[in-house]
Amino acid sequence: MPMIKAVRIHETGGPEVMRLEQVDLPAPAPGEVRVAHKAIGLNFIDTYQRSGLYPVKPPCGLGLEASGIVDELGPGVLNLKPGDRVAYATGPQGAYAEANNVHSSRVVKLPDGIKHETAAAMMLKGMTAQYLLRQTYKVKKGDTILIHAAAGGVGLIVCQWAHALGATVIGTAGSEDKAALAKAHGADHVILYRNEDVAARVKDITQGAGVPVVYDAVGKDTWDTSLKCLAPRGLMVSYGNASGPVGKIDLLSLMAGSFYVTRPTLFHYTMTPEALMNTASDLFDVVLSGNVKIEVNQTYALDDVVQAHKDLEGRKTTGSSVLIP
Repeated sequence: MPMIKAVRIHETGGPEVMRLEQVDLPAPAPGEVRVAHKAIGLNFIDTYQRSGLYPVKPPCGLGLEASGIVDELGPGVLNLKPGDRVAYATGPQGAYAEANNVHSSRVVKLPDGIKHETAAAMMLKGMTAQYLLRQTYKVKKGDTILIHAAAGGVGLIVCQWAHALGATVIGTAGSEDKAALAKAHGADHVILYRNEDVAARVKDITQGAGVPVVYDAVGKDTWDTSLKCLAPRGLMVSYGNASGPVGKIDLLSLMAGSFYVTRPTLFHYTMTPEALMNTASDLFDVVLSGNVKIEVNQTYALDDVVQAHKDLEGRKTTGSSVLIP
């Protein structure tokens, strides 16, 4: 049973509750593989679990996404071998570590053209972008869409991918620098939400029509604005809570346009091995084509995980961030 460095929390709370500790990692159970991590993804869901917004049971690890090398097989594993380059993005919790045991059905092999840092930065965010654009609402040429936090990790991927699909992309951002970044990645219009009336600008851009879909990972602060941006029978996709969770929804408010609302998660779009592989393959294809470029704009040592969470929650990051064990 090897000893590894792993981030643990013994209570939920702010970034300071995270501790880097030496822990025992047992041998892989039947069906599992041990993945020696080369890079670890940093995601907003990690902050939700650390804070207690999403229930966890301390003491426990954090992190759902990493890339690395298979270095041990549990009994019965036939689809992988030691030395395989792999990544995972839907858990198990505990990716903030030098290694993790993962069920072989939740691991995908990496194509040769994708580096470990890129994989750790793109699996969760990229597969999220895939289900948003290709499954929750199938974006097609000629659509105009709205994506909040357009310069964030999912946002930059959505901007590029939707642009490649022939859509007109409207994004929101909090600064001129972030607006420029979103435009450089395919956004046709970027609205500075601190200075402008987002709904009014969307209606202006769409000549009063509104958009058929809004992708919103901000949550509480943007809910009402997002509904005002929708075209009649439009779809409100609330997939994150960066500003806090959306409160109780007044169903009568949806009568303003006979709106649809969904609160999707990556887990439910990748529940089966087949769904996971299809989603990941679509992502790999669009990245290898060059239509979507994954940019790792922040890199932190595993020891610096507290600062990494502070930067993410303080909206000081752009694109993707990774931890290096």
